[in-house]
Amino acid sequence: MEQLKGYVEHIIYRNGDNGYTVMNFISGEEEIVCVGAFRSIDEGETMEVSGNYVEHPMYGMQLKVETYHATEPDDEVSIERYLGSGAIKGIGASLAARIVKKFGKDTFRIIEEEPERLAEIKGISEKKAREIAIQMEEKKDMRGIMVFLQKYGISGALATRIYNTYGMEIYGVMKENPYRLAEDVDGIGFRIADEIAHKSGIHMDSDFRIRSGILYVLMQAASEGHIYLPENILLERCAMLLGLDEDSVKPQAANLAMDKKVVMKLAKTEDMERENAKSTWVYAASYYYEELNCAKMLHDLNIPLQEGGLLPSEEKHIWQRIARLEERQGIRLDERQRYAVLESIRNGIVILTGGPGTGKTTTINTIIQYFEEEGMDIFLAAPTGRAAKRMTEATGYEAKTIHRLLELNGASLEGKRTAKFEKNEDNPLEADVIIIDEMSMVDIHLFQALLKAVMPGTRLIMAGDINQLPSVGPGQVLRDLIDSGRFPVVMLQKIFRQAEESDIVVNAHRINEGEDIPLDNKSRDFFFLERADVNVIYKHMIQLIREKLPPYVKAGSYDIQVLTPMRKGNLGVETLNGILQEYLNPPDPSKEEHPYGNGVFRVGDKVMQTKNNYQIEWEVLSKYGIPVDKGLGIFNGDMGIVREINQFSQEMVVEFDEHRRVSYPFHQLDEIELAYAVTIHKSQGSEYPAVIMPLLSGPKMLFNRNLLYTGVTRAKYCVTILGSRQIVGEMIRNQYQNKRYTSLNRRIQEMIAPKPETNTQ
Repeated sequence: MEQLKGYVEHIIYRNGDNGYTVMNFISGEEEIVCVGAFRSIDEGETMEVSGNYVEHPMYGMQLKVETYHATEPDDEVSIERYLGSGAIKGIGASLAARIVKKFGKDTFRIIEEEPERLAEIKGISEKKAREIAIQMEEKKDMRGIMVFLQKYGISGALATRIYNTYGMEIYGVMKENPYRLAEDVDGIGFRIADEIAHKSGIHMDSDFRIRSGILYVLMQAASEGHIYLPENILLERCAMLLGLDEDSVKPQAANLAMDKKVVMKLAKTEDMERENAKSTWVYAASYYYEELNCAKMLHDLNIPLQEGGLLPSEEKHIWQRIARLEERQGIRLDERQRYAVLESIRNGIVILTGGPGTGKTTTINTIIQYFEEEGMDIFLAAPTGRAAKRMTEATGYEAKTIHRLLELNGASLEGKRTAKFEKNEDNPLEADVIIIDEMSMVDIHLFQALLKAVMPGTRLIMAGDINQLPSVGPGQVLRDLIDSGRFPVVMLQKIFRQAEESDIVVNAHRINEGEDIPLDNKSRDFFFLERADVNVIYKHMIQLIREKLPPYVKAGSYDIQVLTPMRKGNLGVETLNGILQEYLNPPDPSKEEHPYGNGVFRVGDKVMQTKNNYQIEWEVLSKYGIPVDKGLGIFNGDMGIVREINQFSQEMVVEFDEHRRVSYPFHQLDEIELAYAVTIHKSQGSEYPAVIMPLLSGPKMLFNRNLLYTGVTRAKYCVTILGSRQIVGEMIRNQYQNKRYTSLNRRIQEMIAPKPETNTQ
């Protein structure tokens, strides 16, 4: 096994989830590429590593690191690098070089014990010498803690965050309850805390460990979309995670409830009521109160806006006005559409749902025009930039993302950037009517933020397709609102004549009803190519994107979107993106590129943001390169193009919709992935001129009706399915949907009394 001492010159790639890192390591005169799992390291850090050399088929010889630990700088080069790194304010690279040239390996001792001697160096006054000494003394404690934390495999930025959180208290924390790290320090989850605790000698059945494990399982459940877990499922998952029996776990859930970190609710479902059985639902406290707060705010908004209801003469007048609006637009609304307009006039909350081609946009346009005649202020919004853009194009009125409507803003607090919405209960939206589209995409967090900014007396109209996939984030807000039975719900079902001309629309409704769809290629906008060989599918996919579809739908090749149910496998996102990148944006000497993970980012690549980042800044530049707009936040599913890769500044610039440009430091590229192909789930709220879906084989839980319906409805002009006729049929018949444990509907039912004839489905 090789043992080397040196410093980290450059981090090539880092996976923030598991710590897997590829880095350039300088040992003496030699530069080595090292790979391994490092909890946290920084460029410039001095360390000792041990491992074996391996030959990578693409990147050549690498040192696979088995063990490592950070070391204090002890040679002149390392000391100079430390002082010149910015760690000590007022010392730059050139001054650091002069200090070390003067004092050599004795530099640290001189600074700590004889700081006045620093004034012997040109450029350092006695005052500055004292300031440097004070900083070194202040950092002495931190360096001691850094060395202490290295025993637990913690170093660099993570150790700095721990020190900033606890200071000198960290010694007590590590001795008594290392699991506090998972709750208090950003970047440390249960698994890292558990590893640290194990090294600290904490027993497997420690109360601290079990409690931390319960909270971790609830947070993991939230990432799957759940708001709570039934107690039996929670205990089963915790027992598996912790390697303990369920009886050891159960008492700690009750203790967490006493500490108000979880909420336990005794509940009955309809099936349980028939069997006279009971179940306990366990929530992370924040999620329980989010649902409760939403129910309370919905209660306050759910008021009839005509006291005592409409008089017959008033209702007749409204029908007449709706008829005039139809005549002016040259349209004819059906009965349900007219009823939706009426309900939006007389209620504080209205839900409008229906599939493609059923007239949601026409109905919304009529509602907008009615309220505009009343002189009301109307705000339109949608969860994503693409959905907001579609809404603007369809209505002719400006629509914003919900985040921009609520004025997402950033603030610096104690050096840490935080994000908040400027519009809230203290600074509400000044609107008479707020219309939100694509509500199926809205999770519980965003819904709560929206409701906080809506004043009682404002009409809130929410539109969406109940048959779309639920939100990526926790909750299933639209479905729970409808299932509560407490709000007017108008479900549009009739397919209008112009929509009937589109087989995309007709087939989407057939899929939703569980009916087989014709795959005979007699359609003008819905095609099926029976292919059983994966390599043949690749070939036809590339041919369709580069040659066939762009002129057919009058769009660029980057506007053609490949949608697939899965991430892994021959027809999963990860494999398809590598293949499509090779043919759609091949290597070119004029295009800068940056290796990352198992692939590469290249100027011109189509990419997608994979997680919500509320702190990241974007700006819009004029043609002269002058910023004309700026803001905060790029969100899960936002798509863009790589415009620049700067190896000197270690940054990649991505331009998203609406010309928003974001600079990503290389260490933050784990938030970005190639997007020539994306999962159907990530395509929610988007519309593409043409969609290609490779459907050959896959897990039953993914290859279902709901997913096929969502993928088909993403296409505006053309759908092409490549693969198996049998698989398409099986997806249509497969009604499996991942159950989400949410209870907003129940919180609403507890808060709002039922009203007769509130649901018009």
